[in-house]
Amino acid sequence: MSRFDRRSSRRRFLSRCAAGASFLTALGGAGASRGPGLGRAAENEVLPKHVTPETLRAVQKGLDYLTSQQADDGSWITGGGEAYPVAMTGLAGTSLLAHGDSPTRGKYAKSVQGAVEYLVRCATPNGLITGPSQDSGIPMHGHGFALLFLASVYGMITKEALRKQVQSAVRKAVALTSQGQSGAGGWTYTPGSGDEGSVTVTQVQALRAAHNAGFLVPRAVIEEAVKYLEKCRTPEGGIQYSLLSGGGPKLPISAAAVATLYNAGQFEGAIATDCLKYVWDQFRAVEGWDKGGGHAYYAHLYASQGFYMAGDEYWDQYFPAARDQLLAQQNPDGSWNGDGIGSIYGTSIAAVILQLPFKFLPVFQR
Repeated sequence: MSRFDRRSSRRRFLSRCAAGASFLTALGGAGASRGPGLGRAAENEVLPKHVTPETLRAVQKGLDYLTSQQADDGSWITGGGEAYPVAMTGLAGTSLLAHGDSPTRGKYAKSVQGAVEYLVRCATPNGLITGPSQDSGIPMHGHGFALLFLASVYGMITKEALRKQVQSAVRKAVALTSQGQSGAGGWTYTPGSGDEGSVTVTQVQALRAAHNAGFLVPRAVIEEAVKYLEKCRTPEGGIQYSLLSGGGPKLPISAAAVATLYNAGQFEGAIATDCLKYVWDQFRAVEGWDKGGGHAYYAHLYASQGFYMAGDEYWDQYFPAARDQLLAQQNPDGSWNGDGIGSIYGTSIAAVILQLPFKFLPVFQR
């Protein structure tokens, strides 16, 4: 059994354990049934390291804000969703899954169910998951976030008809992503039209989630994606924007590459080691929240995953400061404004980061 497969098996086991823990918590009382971090009962329980009661309250306010903004059709079309409804729905739905909720369990079950139904309706016959606006002409970003969410929620769906719809959507989406890979091994905004780092990241992570859920993902696709990132490596150890872009390493893309390489099973290779060191050194050298030159939330979304999967040596230094910075940035209504894109984007990312220690999603686990 390969390291990729051993990691996959371990993560599926952890996911089942986490789901069981959520179910047992739900049996404990009305407050506990709201998820891992909400209600008075939860605040009195032992929390993951560095997760404080203030963190839990911030997450609850954030998720309450998200669900208040969900449209009747299950989508998010405000706060950045006007142009990118599929991407924002995938991101928001994933942040609810990170809370331990499912389509049938938890405070936000109705919202999770709505997101599933909306994204299934956005699945096209050729496998691309996109909305009427084609997510403003760059549908592969939204496709990646939607596939990540649908693959992650697939095993939680109990309604047989909906489960079959999600199964079909995920299978076709995996095929679309696989066939849309460029000759260099990456992806860009539309299937098969080129390659660049940010879209490549979303596709690999989505494929990882599909693999975790039991769907067939061609190993060659993952291997070629890793080779693509290797080709984009710079002498500094980071990753440039795209194979032909030049211009040196980009911190947000490099942070995303770390998480992507780990998702691809590359934990100890030279590229992952060098890229982690580059990102870590850059994060330590720049004080404050803004690490990404206008893409801070994006950089933290992936760097937090990389640091968490890299172990306590990194997580213990990264998370407390990032946690406090996020709590200080939260708006009175519970939202976060992210990178100029909008409040759905920022709030979803903040909620994912703050909930990583609960380990409810296999794709984010160590």
